[in-house]
Amino acid sequence: DLLSIFRKAANDYREMDEMFQLLGWSDLPLSLKLVIEDDIRGYADELKGRYSTNCPAVQRRRESIEFWVKSYLNELCSLETALHSLKVNRL
Repeated sequence: DLLSIFRKAANDYREMDEMFQLLGWSDLPLSLKLVIEDDIRGYADELKGRYSTNCPAVQRRRESIEFWVKSYLNELCSLETALHSLKVNRL
């Protein structure tokens, strides 16, 4: 029902907000958070023991996210550059 959809959305939002806080990234612009949202959800799933990965591609993506987010936060690149660099083009 509609109420359960809203509850799930509220729980998902709280979980994502908590992950961004834990990473120290609460102040990121919404546009940047949305670009890495799936990745952050993966962090949360892995921390909760839902799965574990040691895939080199996942590790490279995580390193890339950390690099570009830190570069943006340290004013070494613009928001546009970080967004462009982290955007995943879906097939």
